[in-house]
Amino acid sequence: MHTSINNDVTLEVGAQNLEFKGDQLVLYLTDGRVVILPLTQIDWLQWLVNTTPEQRANWTIEPGGFAVYWEDLDDGFEVAHALSLQPVA
Repeated sequence: MHTSINNDVTLEVGAQNLEFKGDQLVLYLTDGRVVILPLTQIDWLQWLVNTTPEQRANWTIEPGGFAVYWEDLDDGFEVAHALSLQPVA
C-alpha cells in the first residue's frame, strides 16, 4: 500500500532547474525548495561522479518535472528519489 504523505508531495513537486557545485548536484524544485545531493555519498548517483563538465551540462527535465535525464549518459533519476532522502518538514 502506497499511501504516505511523502508520495502525495512528490506527485505535486517537480524539478525546475539544476546545477553542479563540485561533487554536489543542486536541484531546484517547482515549490521553491532546493535539494542538495552529494554525489559521492548517494549510491544511485555514483554514475555522475566521474563525468565531464560537458556531460553534466547536457541534461533535460522530463515533462511535468518528474525526472532529470542525461541523454549522453543514458541515465537519470526521478525527483521522488531525491525527495526520499530529505526529511519532510
